[in-house]
Amino acid sequence: MTGKTLTRADLADAVHREVGLSRQESAQLVESFLGMMSDTLAGGENVKLSSFGSFLLRDKNGRVGRNPKTGEEVPIDPRRVLVFKPSQVLKDRVDRSLSP
Repeated sequence: MTGKTLTRADLADAVHREVGLSRQESAQLVESFLGMMSDTLAGGENVKLSSFGSFLLRDKNGRVGRNPKTGEEVPIDPRRVLVFKPSQVLKDRVDRSLSP
């Protein structure tokens, strides 16, 4: 899949091939999984997938930023951001993929 983005359809197709569910059931499984992750994160909880990584929520404080073009100070409101932290297993696998 070099140079291609992995999509929901790709995930559903992989579930169909690997598990043997129908295409419709595979698509529903993928949608259910992603919906559960989204709902959990929207509810303020982190998501950890063993041997893959963690999706973490971080609260950022408000601060004063600067418009680089004009130099004008602009207030930046406090916000919550989503961060992905890969597991060591995933890091090692990606690193090995670079080796011939």
